Amino acid sequence: MKCIVCNRACDKKGYCRFHKKALQNIVKSYPSWKKALGLSWEEYLNEISENSITGEWAKEVVKHLIKSGEK
Repeated sequence: MKCIVCNRACDKKGYCRFHKKALQNIVKSYPSWKKALGLSWEEYLNEISENSITGEWAKEVVKHLIKSGEK
């Protein structure tokens, strides 16, 4: 199986180890952002995709999530 973001070898959920970790961090951080700023999931994804300190792997995952509509 290949990663749905980058075509590296991946796990059963479709993410390589790098993008899987990025996804975990994105999901883990959302409740804090939601509580502090009252952002929806989509707004949160847009915010972190435009944030200059967001890593490249996280930005790639965000782009995939926005495109696919995954929640």
